[in-house]
Amino acid sequence: MTICERCSTENLDGSKYCDECGAPLNQGEQAKKQSGTGNNSGSPTDSQEIREAQASVAKNHEITSARAVEPAYAVSAGSIALMDGAHARLVIERGRSAGKQFPLSDEESQIGRWDADGGIFPDVDLDADDPEAKVSRRHARILRRNGQYFIEDLGSTNGTFINRGRRLLPGDKQPLRDGDEIIVGKTFLRFHIVK
Repeated sequence: MTICERCSTENLDGSKYCDECGAPLNQGEQAKKQSGTGNNSGSPTDSQEIREAQASVAKNHEITSARAVEPAYAVSAGSIALMDGAHARLVIERGRSAGKQFPLSDEESQIGRWDADGGIFPDVDLDADDPEAKVSRRHARILRRNGQYFIEDLGSTNGTFINRGRRLLPGDKQPLRDGDEIIVGKTFLRFHIVK
């Protein structure tokens, strides 16, 4: 198991990012530990086999995560990895999921909580990041029209706020700018345009 240095969650060996907080896992340290406990011949072939096995496990883990409808995100000091084709992203600002990112690659992105029974699969799924269930299943959406961004509340119970202003009225599209703070329920997000 690989222990996340940020949140102390145990992750499968070979994982690139923590399953809980999304922080990158230190692969170099894990490879050193594995090579030190395995065959001590020290031949380049042994370390190459370890790297290939780690890459295979990491790839399988990524495929499994994608099948589980988990958002693709990664956080690293000073650099951010997003899915290809993303034009914007939302980043959780507070709480145990601070730093978790949601890439936005469609012209319209739904924000809410996953509900398989109800057929609700939002692009920004905050189910795991909203333990008090303050985010509605269909909470809000972000639209991109001719290079301009807008946010619209979808009739949520606990409201949507931009830059701590007044609560958005359902169906009232408000402009979004790079760096704006969005509050949905009790979840604080930061909106960034990918340049």
